Amino acid sequence: MARRTLAGNHAVCVSNRGFPDSLVVRRVYRKLPDLAAERRGLVRIVDESGEDYLYPAKLFLVIHLPPAATRALRAAS
Repeated sequence: MARRTLAGNHAVCVSNRGFPDSLVVRRVYRKLPDLAAERRGLVRIVDESGEDYLYPAKLFLVIHLPPAATRALRAAS
């Protein structure tokens, strides 16, 4: 079972190498907590399909958004 982490809840895609149909560079994605994946160098991202998948962490820059920004992004999706 995935457990909460203190890392940010969003990430910016800095490369879509290997995943051009699923990821858009410079787009902000929702990041879901998954400590087991993080230990393996992966992050769980809700991608363009609306589903969450594991991607290499090196493709993303984790960001910390204020609560108001998080609510606005969720409302827009």
